[in-house]
Amino acid sequence: MNFDVPFRVLTTVPAPIFVPLEDGRYEHRFSDQLRMIYDPQQKMISSRWISQPRPCFNPALLADLRAYTSFVAGTRGSLEINGERHPIEYVVEASDMPGVFNLGGDLDLFKRLIAEADRDGLLRYGRACVDVLYPNYRGYDMPCTTVSLVQGECLGGGFEAALSSDVIVAEKGARFGFPETLFNLFPGMGAFSFLEVKVGAKTAEKLIMSGQIYSAEQMHDMGVVDVVAEDGEGDAALAELVRRRGRQFNSYTAMAAVRRTVKPVSFEQLMDVVEIWVDAALRLTPRDLKLMQRLVGRQNGIQEPAASASVH
Repeated sequence: MNFDVPFRVLTTVPAPIFVPLEDGRYEHRFSDQLRMIYDPQQKMISSRWISQPRPCFNPALLADLRAYTSFVAGTRGSLEINGERHPIEYVVEASDMPGVFNLGGDLDLFKRLIAEADRDGLLRYGRACVDVLYPNYRGYDMPCTTVSLVQGECLGGGFEAALSSDVIVAEKGARFGFPETLFNLFPGMGAFSFLEVKVGAKTAEKLIMSGQIYSAEQMHDMGVVDVVAEDGEGDAALAELVRRRGRQFNSYTAMAAVRRTVKPVSFEQLMDVVEIWVDAALRLTPRDLKLMQRLVGRQNGIQEPAASASVH
């Protein structure tokens, strides 16, 4: 895999070719790992990922997501399909992999970069993540609501990605957590910044440092998850959210902009934290890296579920 892929400067993004689906929606595939769907009835564009070989943010997927975010931002809130303009009011991120939203950073890659003391490589990876998360946090600088639809395990960088949205809709079986502290690191691509806005600094730090796995209902009680749906009903719950907001859509998008103005998270702040994360990663010991390898096994689906891990 070419690790330099996500870090090219993307000056232009070719217009996607949308293929009509039988249900009235349209689809464009960026790659085998990422597809984009537009639903004209709900005025919703969504990214659906299925990362390979592990359900994590590998460099190739980050490159696809960079192209996707650049395209969405370039629409300025409307999409042209077959010569007609269609509004975009909701931008959704979700997974095509059953039972998994995303397990986060590419730990196998981290291990290699740390072993090689490759500070620049770690920094480039962190920058690639921020390049994807920050436009979503900003609502692509257009009047829209960003939503994370979580239907499965949502850990580490996957949780950070979910937190970058205005709204999190989660099914009851979804699980959330930051396992990074189990191998003596911390989530460095926005976890504290996004959580601090939602639940305050004290709760954010407690949640991050616990190393625990939380249910969707626990996250809802803490104010992190906005809507909890029955398993298998996440898409229906999202459709209901769109219907319920209806004529108040403008109010909700304006309030999201107010929130970002009153309690801003800047690109520079996120990158400052990435720098701290890189330096901390390079201080990991061989024992820490062995613990990280156990979670690589989890990403490969050959170890015990992450929920079995705990901090003692």
